[in-house]
Amino acid sequence: MEEHHIIKHEAPPTAEDSLAERKARLLRQAEFYRVGIVHARHSIREGARPEALFHSAIDHATWAVRSRVDKVLHPTGVTVSSIMPYAATILGFLNRRRLIKPALAIVAVVAGVAYFIERRRARLAH
Repeated sequence: MEEHHIIKHEAPPTAEDSLAERKARLLRQAEFYRVGIVHARHSIREGARPEALFHSAIDHATWAVRSRVDKVLHPTGVTVSSIMPYAATILGFLNRRRLIKPALAIVAVVAGVAYFIERRRARLAH
């Protein structure tokens, strides 16, 4: 039966190894194990901070939105990453001119009209 060792680069113990060599090997393995435990505890502690949880939630939300937008844009051959430089330029322009709120209002109205037209088409198709 093959034994599994924590330290992969060390040779497995043989019958010729002295008791002191085996004890030293076990102590080294125990030290690596303890360091791994400390590292894991630190990672858990850092990951449970409110800022880290918030950052993770924002990352997940942006990924979800981006994947949905990519699905919508897929038939056109356009992706979010190809549009982003233009969108950032436009948003920067709108922000400098303090036109964010009017632009959001226009987008909301256009989305509402598009939704109404799509509903009307669906109703006429049936």
